[in-house]
Amino acid sequence: MSNPKVAVQMFTLRERLQTDGVFNTLKRLHDLGYSAVEISAVEMSDENIKEMERAINELGMDICALSVVTQSSMPGRNDEALKDDFDRIVDYTKRLDCQYLRIGMLPFQYLGQEDKFLEFAEEMDSYGARLKEHGIKLFYHNHHFEFEKFGGKLALDILVENTDPSHVGFELDTHWIQRGGQNPVDWIKRLKGRVELVHLKDYRIATPKEFTGPEAMLKMVQFAEVGEGTLDFVQIINTCRESDVRYLPIEQDMTYGRDPYDSLKISMDNIKKMGVSVEF
Repeated sequence: MSNPKVAVQMFTLRERLQTDGVFNTLKRLHDLGYSAVEISAVEMSDENIKEMERAINELGMDICALSVVTQSSMPGRNDEALKDDFDRIVDYTKRLDCQYLRIGMLPFQYLGQEDKFLEFAEEMDSYGARLKEHGIKLFYHNHHFEFEKFGGKLALDILVENTDPSHVGFELDTHWIQRGGQNPVDWIKRLKGRVELVHLKDYRIATPKEFTGPEAMLKMVQFAEVGEGTLDFVQIINTCRESDVRYLPIEQDMTYGRDPYDSLKISMDNIKKMGVSVEF
């Protein structure tokens, strides 16, 4: 049992990436004390890949995972698709000395359809088998909609049961599991051996400053800095250690006016105060 490494999910810094560029954003994280990142919301252009390589060489930055989709499904997004860009994805994944590719979610048009979850599982499994030949592991990241039930079976169970453990792993997200009415610890234990990445994302209930009526209740569930919400991260992180999780990317989808670098500093400080055995 080794200590997992805390990382940063770059989606948290998507606006900073637009203004500061890739290397300067990674340099800022390095100066905060982070040495690993999971790449998302970054166009995988040659220029940006070179900036990541520079961060690896000059800062010792660990690119722990890269984001892909199986097929393009969202207009206006520049996601790298395994269907269209398989060889290129494999090439730059190796250039960045990265072992993991992760799929953020299945196509929107598949939601609410049991047969589409099954179809997507088969699609992932096929790509996972091909990537395995190149020494690359494919992971699926959950939201809350995977906890919809079809005939008494959770959609996430469909993905788990219809993919080969040697082809597809799961990147569990603590906030979204909680929002889906489940216990993150239970799922980390249950999928031991298939979970090497876990998103540290806290869950907070906060009343809006201007409560304008019933619709405001929808805004009361918020993302939060690690340790600032309701999740038990001592138990979560200890369970991750026991389950051989390798990386713990912090992701905060919204920071509600706070500078995201400040949010990441708060999360780091809180984790250190917890006394858990992790690396940064």
